[in-house]
Amino acid sequence: MKFEIIKKDSTTKAKTGKLHTAHGLIETPIFMPVGTLGSVKSVHQKELDEDIKAQIILGNTYHLYLRPGIDTLEKAGGLHKFMNWNKPILTDSGGYQVFSLSDIRKIKEEGVTFRSHIDGSKHLFTPENVVDTERSIGADIIMALDECPPYPSNYKYAKNSMFLTHRWLERGIKRFDETEGLYGYEQSYFPIVQGSTYKDLRIQSAETIASHEREGNAIGGLSVGEPTEEMYEMLEIVNNILPEDKPRYLMGVGTPENILEGIALGTDMFDCVMPTRNGRNGMLFTWQGRINIKNKKWEQDFSPLDEFGTSYVDSFYSKAYVRHLMKVNERLAAQIASIHNLAFYLELVRIARQKINEGTFAIWKTSMVKQLAQRL
Repeated sequence: MKFEIIKKDSTTKAKTGKLHTAHGLIETPIFMPVGTLGSVKSVHQKELDEDIKAQIILGNTYHLYLRPGIDTLEKAGGLHKFMNWNKPILTDSGGYQVFSLSDIRKIKEEGVTFRSHIDGSKHLFTPENVVDTERSIGADIIMALDECPPYPSNYKYAKNSMFLTHRWLERGIKRFDETEGLYGYEQSYFPIVQGSTYKDLRIQSAETIASHEREGNAIGGLSVGEPTEEMYEMLEIVNNILPEDKPRYLMGVGTPENILEGIALGTDMFDCVMPTRNGRNGMLFTWQGRINIKNKKWEQDFSPLDEFGTSYVDSFYSKAYVRHLMKVNERLAAQIASIHNLAFYLELVRIARQKINEGTFAIWKTSMVKQLAQRL
């Protein structure tokens, strides 16, 4: 993997770049649609590629490990071939999903034992076997196993959790470096910064992660309930330490405003379930602000779904029609909303790249943050 910086903004930490992977080029900053089980919910791969213009998507190690299972993925030739997606894929380590199952998992030095949410069967994730699992899945970028502490966490818990993540990282790096990919192309291994919302822990974790000199670095444990301003503060602290010439990935964030502020703070990669999950529940992100399409005010609004949108669904369907589909629980509603929201997110980062390259990002960002946060 190779990362090259194209343009730096003169008044913020924003930058554009090109990330070269075995499955193609990624232009940064970029948003990555979440395809938890090998599918971005309600969206065809063809739509992801041609209409939404996704450059990279995510898979989830925990869920793919349980279903369809590693044996099936290996026989298919990896996730790319299994789902017929020829562009880059990133997999998280499954750590966040495991740790969210607080009542059916146990953390120890070896790793984390947990019971499947499907059938209750018992499993163990270690830094080593997670690397093996991600090798089998075959993503271009894979994450180290970490512990994501809840918010709020007391200082002692956050500190012990951070040190455990660092120890697991050393074991994961060893396993990654002594193994090879299964499908004839290289993979990259990203460590994850933790430390909750404690400044000294975030500094210590970022310094530790940077010292390993991997091809990219991730920032975890944010957008888990903390105030937005604390998230930005932690992100600024961490990005001031993580090397600029390697991609910085902020995990699980967030709203369009979060993404623009994150870009301004020097972040290159983002993912979040918000555009699809919120879309399925009737929230549409538009260039004028947020719409709850279920509201009665749209019942007889026959204007385009989003007159400034770039997806075919934005001009093809009216607000009234999509509201009707939502109200009667028609599955097409989830598909339309997901396509619209994802296309909006990808267009948002595309324009952000354009503004950075033109030297007008800061002014544009300030106005857009206010506009996009409006509820219509």
